[in-house]
Formats: sequence, C-alpha cells, structure tokens
Amino acid sequence: MYDSANNGRRRRRWVGAVGLLAAGAIGGGFLASALSASASTSTSTASASTVSSSSGGSARTPGPGGAQPVRPDEKSVASATAATLRAAALKAVPGGTVYRIETDAGDGAYEVHMKKADGSLVTVKFDKNLKVTKVESGMGMGDPAPAGRSAPGTAR
Repeated sequence: MYDSANNGRRRRRWVGAVGLLAAGAIGGGFLASALSASASTSTSTASASTVSSSSGGSARTPGPGGAQPVRPDEKSVASATAATLRAAALKAVPGGTVYRIETDAGDGAYEVHMKKADGSLVTVKFDKNLKVTKVESGMGMGDPAPAGRSAPGTAR
C-alpha cells in the first residue's frame, strides 16, 4: 500500500511539472510573437514614411544625407501625409526615386527629395494643402540657411 500511494504522488508531481512547462512554453510563445509583430510593424512604418522607389524591387542607395532630415529645422512627416506626398512627387517626376520626405524650412510646407531616372537630384516642393508648387533641380537651393549656418551653395 505504501508503494501505490508513493507512485500516485510521484505521478501527480510529474503531471503537474509537465503542465507547468507546457503553460510556460505556450505563454512565452505568445509573448515572443506579440513582441516581434510589434517590432516589425513599427520598423516597416518608419521606413515606409521615408524611403520609396518607383521601380518596385530595385535597391538603390538614398541620395545625399540619407532618408532622415538633414537640417535641424526640418522634420520627418507622418506616414499618411508622406504617402500622399510620395504619390504626388512620383507623378511630378515619373521614373524617379524618393529618398527623403520632410517639412520644408524655406518656401514650401513640405519637400520631397528625389533622384531622377538619369541620376540627377531634384526637390519637389509642396504647399500646406499637399499640392506640388514646383520642382527644383538639386537639393532645394532656394531655402534659407538654418540659424548659425550658411545657405546652400554659398561660402561661409
């Protein structure tokens, strides 16, 4: 009788331990998948708001300054606004590649920096209503310099 009681306790402990391990593995799996899904969503959202190519899958290097705003007085643009600006810029410069979308410290509300199909750089300027106002050659040479810096293209 002593042996059968001992075996019953052993078996209950074993079943309890296996149950705890299974619950931990399942809970850990849910936590890991939730964290990785959250990380991949925020990463894709951030990159989608800054860099885009009109040519589907061809990987190109960003233009001068990269995908993030270069000037301290210009900021990144929210994803929904960036999508509208990107579409309008690609319509204004067919075959181009968008490499930076930001607010404009100069003569527009927003600007989209692009590389044309021939490799030359252009800046598409927008008003506050997200309408194209002009396409400038280069990096937006019409903008004033941020405080304490010289304007683009001028000697200091």
